[in-house]
Amino acid sequence: INPSNYNPQITNSVPHPTSIQIWMYRVLVPNVIFINNEWHESKSGKKFPTFNPSKGEKICDIEEGDKPDVDKAVEAAKAAFQRGSPWRQMDAVSRGRLLNKLADLIERDRVLLATLETMDTGKPFLQAFFIDLEGCIKTLRYYAGWADKIQGKTIPVDDNYACFTRHEPVGVCGAITPWNFPLLMLIWKMAPALCCGNTLVVKPAEQTPLTSLYVGSLIKEAGFPPGVVNIVPGYGPTAGAAISTHPQVDKIAFTGSTEVGKLIKEAASKSNLKRVTLELGGKNPCIVCADADLDLAVDCAHQGAFFNQGQCCTAASRVFVDERVYPEFVRRSVEYAQKRLVGDPFDAKTEQGPQVSLLLCFYYSLLFLTQQIFGPVQPIMKFKSMEEVIQRANNTEYGLTAAVFTKSLDTALTLASALQSGTVWINCYNSLFAEAPFGGFKMSGNGREL
Repeated sequence: INPSNYNPQITNSVPHPTSIQIWMYRVLVPNVIFINNEWHESKSGKKFPTFNPSKGEKICDIEEGDKPDVDKAVEAAKAAFQRGSPWRQMDAVSRGRLLNKLADLIERDRVLLATLETMDTGKPFLQAFFIDLEGCIKTLRYYAGWADKIQGKTIPVDDNYACFTRHEPVGVCGAITPWNFPLLMLIWKMAPALCCGNTLVVKPAEQTPLTSLYVGSLIKEAGFPPGVVNIVPGYGPTAGAAISTHPQVDKIAFTGSTEVGKLIKEAASKSNLKRVTLELGGKNPCIVCADADLDLAVDCAHQGAFFNQGQCCTAASRVFVDERVYPEFVRRSVEYAQKRLVGDPFDAKTEQGPQVSLLLCFYYSLLFLTQQIFGPVQPIMKFKSMEEVIQRANNTEYGLTAAVFTKSLDTALTLASALQSGTVWINCYNSLFAEAPFGGFKMSGNGREL
């Protein structure tokens, strides 16, 4: 890391910044609560640890936010959203400039952020640098371009009347982000909300708070007014629940498990009927037809199952292969899996780092086929007919993503329309873009990200 890339002014106001040894340099990283563009210790005085799963060592202690801290953050966000505030008075072009400035700062500190993400999650550094950080920067720049293009419409009505619509910001938005893509999911929620003029209270996953807190310092450096973005690290049943039930939070967006998503939706309905977007679990079918390009299908299915240590809601966790090519597909898939390099996430050759936490041992094969494992597991099953595979693919409570591998356009379109999935990939996998909506059917959630 080039020390000149680190601006010590960022953390001058941090009460007790954590000094983390990264390779040969020490970097000050905020480990406190970010409210109103200022750093705060928790009201309770409690802290919680964050660990490096690669080494099993504690990285540092983080201030543990709870309801009083969330109340303070919501108060700041609500004040920043009030009519006449600097944020509400800001024109759309200037909002876009701020989002682009934040993208510039993330690009400047890209190595540092990818390093922190690798330390906190265990994912390979090159994946964090080239996939997660690239996605963050592209998403911010995409929504920066949308800020001044949000338009209503005129509606013809009776001659004596003029009717038109305006698109207004929702207000204070709560964002609860997951541990598998901490920084990318933060930006997925932050960029659209800020683009439209909302304010935010963010609770990052307790396992992986470092990059979200660092982005707090970049928010301030970029020039966002105080209170526009507030970041409260803490646990789901305390800080997360406080956001979900808060009567002054107008919308909540959550990425995580279906079980917690149900609790959040229930809590939201009991408080103020706040709008809820849920991006939840998946048990995603990957269908390989007899005419598929097997080299492509094996590679994509492998990456779909094992990318990010299998810790993806989009993981290819049920691979259905036409019985005519099943033996060859399995043979090649085994070869792929045997060659996969597991090791130090900072080693450029490593394809797979550690799980973010210890995996339990599963004894029943049925569990692999019905429940989301969130680990490096690839069940491969054979099928005979299109109707059979459609029925089996849809036979799940989830409906997030699916993939089809075939050279037939007719087969591709038939399966895409029959599969109960929010996203269907054809001859590719995990192809996600800031320009396209993302979300699922059934127990995979409500609404769409992006």
